[in-house]
This record gives sequence, C-alpha cells and structure tokens, in this order.
Amino acid sequence: MIIKKHIPNAITCCNLVCGCLAIAQIFEGNLIFAAYLVGLAALFDFLDGFVARLLHVSSPIGKDLDSLADMVTFGVVPGFVMFQLIRISILTQNPNSTDTTPLIALFAFIIPVLSAVRLAKFNHDTRQTDSFIGVPTPANAIFICSIPLLLEGNHFQFILNPFTLCLLALVLSLLLVSEIQLFALKFKNFNWKGNEIRFLFLGLSVVLLSVLHLIAIPLIIILYILISIARGFIKPATS
Repeated sequence: MIIKKHIPNAITCCNLVCGCLAIAQIFEGNLIFAAYLVGLAALFDFLDGFVARLLHVSSPIGKDLDSLADMVTFGVVPGFVMFQLIRISILTQNPNSTDTTPLIALFAFIIPVLSAVRLAKFNHDTRQTDSFIGVPTPANAIFICSIPLLLEGNHFQFILNPFTLCLLALVLSLLLVSEIQLFALKFKNFNWKGNEIRFLFLGLSVVLLSVLHLIAIPLIIILYILISIARGFIKPATS
C-alpha cells in the first residue's frame, strides 16, 4: 500500500527528469532531441494522473510535485527553446554580428513567466477540476518544441524570423492565461458516453499524424483549441 501511493509521484519525477535532460540538450544546441524529451515528458504527465486515478491515490504533495515538474518541463524548456530559435534567426540574418545573445531573444522568457502564472492559477481555480481555463502548459510546450522539428524537415521556414517568433511567443503565452475553456484528456472510464469529445480528438490526431507526420504536431494543438472553442458554443445551446 505504501509503495502504491508513491507510484504516481515517481512517474511525475520521470517528467521532471525529462525536462532537466531537455534543458541540457538545449544548451548543447540539440533542439531536436529536446523536443523528443518534451514529448516523452508529456506522456509521463498524462500517465501520472491516470495511474493516480486508477490506484485511487492522491495527495497535496502529488499535486504540488506535478506543478513543479510541469514548470520545468513545460514552462522553462519551451522558454529556452524559443530563446534559442530567436537567437538563431537573428544570427542567421546577420552572420557577421558579434552579439551572440541579442537582447530581443530575452523576450522568449515571457513563456516561463506566464506558464508559472498559469500553473499557480490552476492549483487554486475550482473551475478547473474537469476542464482547463486557458491553454494547458503541456500543449503550449509541445507546440513550441515542435517548431525545430518542422524546421529540420524544411517546412515553414518563414517562422525562423525574430519578429514572427516574438509574436508567436506573446500569443501563446497569453493563451496560457486566457479564459478559454478547454476539455481535459482525463478518462474516468473508457465508455463512449461522456468521452465523445476525447475520442473524437484522439481519432483526428491519429489521422493527422499518419498523413502529415511531424507537421501534424502543431496542427493537433490548434485542433485541440478549436474543438474546445466549438464545444463551448455547442454545449450551452444543447443544455
């Protein structure tokens, strides 16, 4: 019984370790490997809550630990990824520049700041027990960390522009603390009834991944937001 209650926390710690390893890879200039580590961390982030509900164990420490791990992996990591992308975009446009850390690149750190605000609000907002208010930090981090994967495949090279990246950082950060209501991928059971929106989203995500591969990752995050917004319009009309 004692071991059972620590299993979800151990999984949460795996999320944190992935975040630490991702930061190390970013410092080494390996944004691709960092992106894969964030994806693995997102899986651990899903599993810790799923296992906690499956084993019927929960604790205030587990909730706090989850937020602390998320702050590192889904707050700090995407901030550093965006910092490196802005820095690379400026140095690419000005290869003779002696400024290896352009001041504008610091704008990327709005992401961890508003991620911290988002996580703090989540821990004290009673409206967010079965859904989210604002884009969850894992979704935001996956979107940002997928950008190097797109660039690696020579897709959407127009993104590699400092002003485009700064605008993207601002918009994504504001979405974190917005009042948009989004559904949570929390399965209390696997029945169709009550989980229709989740199965629909997962099905469409699988289709997108099978057709578009890595390009599908940011599209899936956009799809998640759009389905949630559409659900918000439909639900009041049908209630």
